[in-house]
Amino acid sequence: MALNIANLALRLVSGAYILNSGVGKLRLPAESAQGLQAMTANAIPQVEKLEPAVFGKALAVGEIGLGAALLTPFLPSRLVGLGLGAFAAGLVAVYLKTPGMTESDGIRPSANGVALAKDFWLAGMAVAMVFGRGKNKTKIKEVAKAVKN
Repeated sequence: MALNIANLALRLVSGAYILNSGVGKLRLPAESAQGLQAMTANAIPQVEKLEPAVFGKALAVGEIGLGAALLTPFLPSRLVGLGLGAFAAGLVAVYLKTPGMTESDGIRPSANGVALAKDFWLAGMAVAMVFGRGKNKTKIKEVAKAVKN
């Protein structure tokens, strides 16, 4: 199984970003966890059943796990792309269902929604990892060989 450079770039950028986000949430104050939980409940009402501290820890651990999986080169890109896609779908749902995040058209971000609207790029990266299987892949070994020559 060879990693192509395009998938490597997608995995490094998204993996490092998500891993860093998860590590930052490990010591999330209770009030911050409660705020994230309230926003998430707009899209996934079942999270309201959790204690805010448990939700915050679960979110942190989930992000760390996904970020680490994206950065692990021997895991298939399609597999980690599916994980990223599920995560991105949740983030996009939170953005679309949280009042005040979009303009009146329901898509374009309001001033408050810009920080969440960027999660669409994660969804695009997931699509590229899952479906981006072209015949003209550039493999890392081929590039290293070409540079060496």
